[in-house]
Amino acid sequence: MGNREDLLAGAKRCLYEKGYGRTTARDIAAASGTSLAAIGYHFKSTEALLNAAILQAIEELGDEIQRALATELPPGATTLERFEANWKRVLELFPKYRRPLSASVEAYATAEHVPEVRQQLAAGLEEGRIGLAQMFHGLDATADRTAWAVGSFYQALMSGLVVQWLIDPEHAPSSKDLTDALRTIVASVAQADAKGTAQKEKAPKGTPGKDKARKGKAPPGGGKQG
Repeated sequence: MGNREDLLAGAKRCLYEKGYGRTTARDIAAASGTSLAAIGYHFKSTEALLNAAILQAIEELGDEIQRALATELPPGATTLERFEANWKRVLELFPKYRRPLSASVEAYATAEHVPEVRQQLAAGLEEGRIGLAQMFHGLDATADRTAWAVGSFYQALMSGLVVQWLIDPEHAPSSKDLTDALRTIVASVAQADAKGTAQKEKAPKGTPGKDKARKGKAPPGGGKQG
């Protein structure tokens, strides 16, 4: 490996062992067998290197998710059954990637104060939206706004699950919980739409002939005075 690859590998080891906030440039240099100057040369800053390492680890998680979702489900599986099975596979990967997931949450906190970090993480989020839309529904989020919105929905769901799971894994929602919630939301929306449609159909409609006559009739006392 070259210095750049060594630095990324060393940064990932430090993230897993010490976390984002406690990793220093010297830690990374020692873990990678390179110099402090190499960090500045290849990544400009320690934060940029750590974020690149986080994004690489998240990409590895994405690759595993993609492989997990590629597993065939029973042909007769419903959309909700597929949703539950797919999220079950995703959640099963969280323990293996606990350290990089935790580091990514730490990195988000620094983005508020470091524009370069924000740009780097924003690019990673956009890649995540595109990847999730493709993985879950085969949609191209780069060519269609609705597909992009689907990817954003899954990104929001993923981020929320990560935070809940990291803080309180015992009470974090399961794939069944997510499916039950989605089923309830969809049913509620469908019921509201049906009710709205029924109300529109029952609404009284004016009679065209009477409306015209009403429009042509002068108001009381509205005639010209002689």
